[in-house]
Amino acid sequence: MRLESNKNTQRKQRTAEHLQYALIALIKEKGFHSVTVKNIVDYAKYNRSTFYIHYQDKYELAEDLLDTMLLGLEYSIQKSYQTKRIVDTSNLNEQSFSIISYIYENRNFFELIKYSDTLPDLHTKFPQTILKIYQEKFVFETIENKPVNMDFFTRYTAYGFYGLVSNWINSEFKQSQEAFIQDIIQLAQTHMATVRYIG
Repeated sequence: MRLESNKNTQRKQRTAEHLQYALIALIKEKGFHSVTVKNIVDYAKYNRSTFYIHYQDKYELAEDLLDTMLLGLEYSIQKSYQTKRIVDTSNLNEQSFSIISYIYENRNFFELIKYSDTLPDLHTKFPQTILKIYQEKFVFETIENKPVNMDFFTRYTAYGFYGLVSNWINSEFKQSQEAFIQDIIQLAQTHMATVRYIG
C-alpha cells in the first residue's frame, strides 16, 4: 500500500513539474497574462481535468512554481556549510556559493526575470528571498571588526548580490559560473573578514 502511495506521489510531482515547465516556456513565448490553461495543457500534453486535479487556475500553478524554486534557493545554501560553519573570506571557494550553482542549474526558470510580463511577484520575491537568506542564515564580521550598522550592511550586501546575479542572468550567463563566483569572492574580501552560517 505504501509503495502504491509513493508511486502516486511521484506521479503527481512529475505531472506538476511538466505543467510548471510548460508555464515557463509559454511565459517566454507570449507573456504570463496571455497564457491560458488550455495553452498549458496542450503544451504539456495533458487534458484539462488533469490540470484541475493539481491546480485551481494558472495563478495557483505560478505560485507553486515560484515557491518551489525559491525554497530550493534557500536550501541550496546548506550544501556549502554542512561541514564548516565559520569561514574566513580568504578561504571562500566555488563550493561556498552553491546558491550560484543552483541558479545556473535552474537557469530555465531564473531567466524569467528578463521578462516584464512574467511570473507574478518574481521580481519582488526573488530579491526578498536573498535578503531573507542573508538575514536569517548568516552573521558577517567586517574587516578589523569595523563597527557598522549591521542591518544596513546585510541589506547592502544582499541587494548588491542580487543586482550582480540579475545582471549575470540578463547577460544570458555570458560570464562562466566559475569566473562569476571568483568575482563575487574578490568583492566579499574587500569588506568581510568572516562568514558564519547560523541557518
